[in-house]
Amino acid sequence: MKNLFTFLTLSVILFFPSLFPSQIPGMVNYSDEEGLNCSYTYHLRQDKNGFIWIGSDNGLFRFDGKEFKQYGKKEGLKNIDIISCEPLPNGEVFILPFLNDFAYLKNGRVINLNINEYVKNQFSSSIPKVTRDGNRLYLYGNLNPQNIFIYENGKVKKIPIPLEYGKRYFATLRFEPHTYNLYLHDPHQEDILVYNIITGKKQHLKAGTGSMICEKDDLFVFLNKNTIEVYQLSAPSGIKKISSYDCSPQENVFYGLIDKNNKLWLNISNGGVLYFNQSLTVKKRNLGTPIKILERYVINNVLVDKDDNVWFNSRNNGVFFISKSLFANHINLPVKSNSDYIKAIAKDNGNIILGYNQSAGALISKDNRIKNIILDKGDKDENISVYLKGNISIFGLSGKVIVHDIANNTSNKIYCSLKNIVPYTQDSLFFCTSGGLLTYSLKSKKTTTLFPERVYTVFPYDKDNLFTGSFSDLYKYNIRTRKKTLFLKGYYFTDIKKLDDHTYLGATNLNGIILFNTQGIIRKIGKNDGLINDQVKKIEVENKNTFWASTNSGISRVELTAKNQHISNFTQTDGLPSDAVAGCAIKNDTIFIGTSKGLGIFSIKKLLTQEKFIHKKVVINSVSIENNEHYDLQKSLTAYPHNTVIFNLSFLDYPSLGKISYKYKLEGLNNSWQINNSSKVIFNSIPPGKYTFRVYGLGYNGKQSYASSDLTFHIKPLFWQTWWFRLILAIVIIGTLLMIISSYLHKKKNKKMEKMEYEKKIAELELQAIKAQINPHFIYNCLNSIQFLLYKKDYRETENYLDIFAKMIRKTLYYSEKTFMPIKDEVEYLTLYLDMEKLRVKDLFDYKIIISEQVDQNWTIPSLLIQPFVENAIKHGISGLKDRKGEILISFDYTNVSLCITIEDNGIGISNQESLKKDNSFGVKLSHKRIETFKQLFDTNIFLEINAFPENNRQGTQIKLYIQPYEK
Repeated sequence: MKNLFTFLTLSVILFFPSLFPSQIPGMVNYSDEEGLNCSYTYHLRQDKNGFIWIGSDNGLFRFDGKEFKQYGKKEGLKNIDIISCEPLPNGEVFILPFLNDFAYLKNGRVINLNINEYVKNQFSSSIPKVTRDGNRLYLYGNLNPQNIFIYENGKVKKIPIPLEYGKRYFATLRFEPHTYNLYLHDPHQEDILVYNIITGKKQHLKAGTGSMICEKDDLFVFLNKNTIEVYQLSAPSGIKKISSYDCSPQENVFYGLIDKNNKLWLNISNGGVLYFNQSLTVKKRNLGTPIKILERYVINNVLVDKDDNVWFNSRNNGVFFISKSLFANHINLPVKSNSDYIKAIAKDNGNIILGYNQSAGALISKDNRIKNIILDKGDKDENISVYLKGNISIFGLSGKVIVHDIANNTSNKIYCSLKNIVPYTQDSLFFCTSGGLLTYSLKSKKTTTLFPERVYTVFPYDKDNLFTGSFSDLYKYNIRTRKKTLFLKGYYFTDIKKLDDHTYLGATNLNGIILFNTQGIIRKIGKNDGLINDQVKKIEVENKNTFWASTNSGISRVELTAKNQHISNFTQTDGLPSDAVAGCAIKNDTIFIGTSKGLGIFSIKKLLTQEKFIHKKVVINSVSIENNEHYDLQKSLTAYPHNTVIFNLSFLDYPSLGKISYKYKLEGLNNSWQINNSSKVIFNSIPPGKYTFRVYGLGYNGKQSYASSDLTFHIKPLFWQTWWFRLILAIVIIGTLLMIISSYLHKKKNKKMEKMEYEKKIAELELQAIKAQINPHFIYNCLNSIQFLLYKKDYRETENYLDIFAKMIRKTLYYSEKTFMPIKDEVEYLTLYLDMEKLRVKDLFDYKIIISEQVDQNWTIPSLLIQPFVENAIKHGISGLKDRKGEILISFDYTNVSLCITIEDNGIGISNQESLKKDNSFGVKLSHKRIETFKQLFDTNIFLEINAFPENNRQGTQIKLYIQPYEK
């Protein structure tokens, strides 16, 4: 029989684990997956900023509600089995490992204390007891302490305890730093020894036997066999028992805690923790019945933080957390705790019915007793909708409808694909199914098909007319005429309720709440209006102006006004077990909210007194500038424009379960607010200046921290960004510009002067060229020739000579005014000159002028540049020939780079021309000057070569001029 009972019990637990809740609805478990990578957790502590510190077998962890920061071997701990820690007001965290290797944490760095040899004999078997007084810690042994060690600012000193214990063994209760009184307890005798380590004075107090479980201020809690006894110190000197509690044999207490509210917690070795919801300072002879929590887990330590949130350190299952509102709701719950996944909820005359995410549910009676209802054992078919009237409960599962008689515990099944259950008449219901709209009679227990089309929701607005909703539209349907008319297109209604005689509420799948009447839409209320989500599952009407909307993001209470609405949103941070709300039911001032993590029961009045802000500020943990992390933010912070500045933030709003964000701006750079989900805010390339970083924390429900956290810092300019450097640079630039302008103007002036000088030289050279061309010697020779021709009475030749002479003189005067002249005009001028010279010297020479086909005769060259070289060839080359007739060849050729003009003669040769060095070579010297002047003035490349003909015994001189021609 016993084996059968065990088998049935295991079967029920296996198939219906939700009926045996292991934790409070809405409680959160932090373990490896969240970053708490350890197998064993010990003590919990909270520092002045609100951070939670967790001792574990894998180092020390700091938790800010979002991230676990680990301090272990990598960070410098010699012993990573950390039992506890003591956060100090100065920001240090003293670390107590298992058996010595003490260390402390300061500015993010682990510093090991080299005191192990100093204290190893004192704490070789257990960790010390610790008393904190400001930034000073007092460490002492648990049994017959020999010394008290004082830690402060990284240093340790010792105070001996001059007490002879003899053969007695005293357990240390505590040490009082201000009085220097040491409290010692003999667990086998009713005696507490109060010993002053300075004066040596002793005092004995009568107390119970047994071991001390915990102490706080003037309260001591002892375990005497199976009885918890609470003692309180009484003035002027004495101690008395104020209350007690008899534990059951199964409640093997191994540890305890008196929390900040003076309430007692007892840890049970075989699982769970007992919570006494009364202050120990309120003296009662017997402690009230405790509430047992987490009975399936061994809890090492409990912490009630500054905001009354509760933390549980488990042996092998990480850390459990429950917010203040959730815990208060659980403690004050009028019904038994329920942590099942609730999918549907309904009410009737004060009774509440719940439908779970399996083939089961529960009934909450008027007197707040809860009764579980198992429909089909092992069936995982979830509830879609539920209905309650008297003893008849209807569970609409996804694949069938089960009509359950509560009184007789009997059930009938109707197989259909249900979408919704809606009351119709006093004795009938609507079943909205995928196969059509059905009516169900509570009396006859029969179903009738009203019409065979898929229906998701329905609502009768008068005797013969219905609102029927499909997947995308809402229709009007007349039962008598069976006429169906499209009413509202494009809205998927999940629920319809009547607000007043002429107004209806529609919950939609994507469009929030629709207020409408039989004529059309009156008002729309969505997320932009403050609704917590546009996807609404169910509506519950509170009164003709107020209703509740259930969503997967929480629940909204909407209070209508004439032209607007006031919306209050509630989530896990307000005490809901979960944000996934299936629906709610209102009974007087109490609202029952069904969620995916159980049932929440609240006073509506208390819910509406929620705070508008979160009474916390963002903690700026540190500021990283390049690779340097700054923890002391009281000192002035400076950086440079090329530095990356990172603000490391925490917002310790634990009820938000890490779903927080930050709203910030950098005043002085950009006054617009930014929102970031990351706890690191990064700024790059900030220009020089003074800035204030201002940040708010945003909780999961959108609430903001009551005030901003501000930090001012300075971006120093680089030396080239300073005002003095800019002034010097401006002076240098202006000076340089003035020098450049002055130099430019000076060069321009010099160039102008040079140009004027060149022009003057050209004018002089042109005048000298004219003089050279028509020098008296030349004219004298010409006149002699004319006289000789007249003497011979050769008038025709004389006339011809005078004609050539006149043309040449005229052309010489004309071209001497020109800087450049075409090649064809130069050839014509040379021909006149050679013809005249040939007449004058009686055909002493012949000449030839050759122009290459590559040469364009319209190209221009410096005027009268060739004639002096031709004259020199006649005068110094061939005039003295006796053995041969002179020959002069003038050629114009183009070499793809420049124009080459060659003047050759077969005269005596350049080696014998001593006359070139004399003044009568004035024309050649003048040509050299003109070439240099043209080079400077017109940037023209003119090269002159004078060569002899030594090869093949050939005599004569070759002159070559390379000129860059200009196109006319």
